[in-house]
Amino acid sequence: MGWIVAIIVGGVAGWLASKVMNRDASMGIFWNVVVGCVGSVIGNWLAGPLLGVSGSVKEFSPTGLIIALAGAVVLLGIVNLVQRGKVR
Repeated sequence: MGWIVAIIVGGVAGWLASKVMNRDASMGIFWNVVVGCVGSVIGNWLAGPLLGVSGSVKEFSPTGLIIALAGAVVLLGIVNLVQRGKVR
């Protein structure tokens, strides 16, 4: 059951990050889920040692969603930098 929640939360986090980074027109639902799930891994990797906070998308929590969103924004910033030559 946890993987279904992870897909839904990852999709929401990826969609919100694509809105923040102005990438919504170029991403579909599949890539929103991928960006959100990878963003969750990146967010936990960064937030754990730096802030002492961890969140999981396997069970819904506001902290997990915020960490996934932050990680997804970082991931899309890196993708924008590589593809477009600017972060936004």
